[in-house]
Amino acid sequence: MKVYIIGGTGLLGSASASELINRGHRVRSVALPPVPQNSGIPREMELVFGNYMTMTNDQIREQMTGCDAFVFAAGVDERVEFPAPVLEYYKKYNVAPVDRLLKIGREVGIKRAVIMGSYFAHFAKEWPELKLTEKHPYIKSRILQEEVAMSHTGNGMDVMVLELPYIFGTQPGRKPVWTFLIETIRSMKGATMYTKGGTTMVTVKQVAQAVAGALEKGKGGTCYPVGWYNMTWKEMLAIFHKHMGMPGRKTITIPTFLYRMNGKKIMKDFKARGIDSGLDMVHFAEIQTAKTFINNDIIKNELGVTGDDIDAAIGDSVKLCLDAIDGKEKLLDMKAE
Repeated sequence: MKVYIIGGTGLLGSASASELINRGHRVRSVALPPVPQNSGIPREMELVFGNYMTMTNDQIREQMTGCDAFVFAAGVDERVEFPAPVLEYYKKYNVAPVDRLLKIGREVGIKRAVIMGSYFAHFAKEWPELKLTEKHPYIKSRILQEEVAMSHTGNGMDVMVLELPYIFGTQPGRKPVWTFLIETIRSMKGATMYTKGGTTMVTVKQVAQAVAGALEKGKGGTCYPVGWYNMTWKEMLAIFHKHMGMPGRKTITIPTFLYRMNGKKIMKDFKARGIDSGLDMVHFAEIQTAKTFINNDIIKNELGVTGDDIDAAIGDSVKLCLDAIDGKEKLLDMKAE
């Protein structure tokens, strides 16, 4: 199988490319420069530099021709800041490209496609009473992305979405998403103050396995909730503390109302800076303090994902964050293309 990846030089795209190549598949990718030094991008991957957002349909069609499968490992998440109305930017980077690329894919004979989405979409469907899509433009955009993706499945093309949770692991030269949390923990004296609740998580390796498994044997029209390790925030932070050189550090659970109060301050700051937040940080308390856990049976049994060393993956992420904060590493940050 020959696979066309949008975003093959990023953390998840490059790991997926390596996994696919190791399984005997061929990979072609288009991505924006620069590529981090010693990034681990597989040499066997056919790489074309360019911005898929500004390429013509004919240019994309030419690159996709000859490929059997497609992976969308690009777009933006809630960390990228935009002015109002933020939903229109999420549509621009996360929704419209999926629609466009899948249309072109069908034209050139793509049979299998995987879209990297968000586990927030999973919980928006699981917990309709929270009305997450009404409160959070980012979550609404991920549901819209899934709807667009699912509209293209069938008639010879199987499309799947991976609803990805928090991910641990690193790519040399690229800043982990956890840098802000590391800085926050460091700024607290004596103990870490955090909310109740918890989350599911996976490693970069497991995401790559899920991508390859979906392309090889996934069921078209399926949005796969991806999760493996379910931990409370206290359990996760204990691992963070260990790798930050502060084993045994205490985590104190703060009242939810204090989290909401801080959320109001954050939203006020966003407004003052002309930023429209993708997540309403006041209402986000409903998610932050919940246990957003996912059973791993589906990705294990249907996609062939296997266990990994989450402790080591968290440790790698923490170390790279610390190196970036302490000026030991100059890392590329996430940006909108």
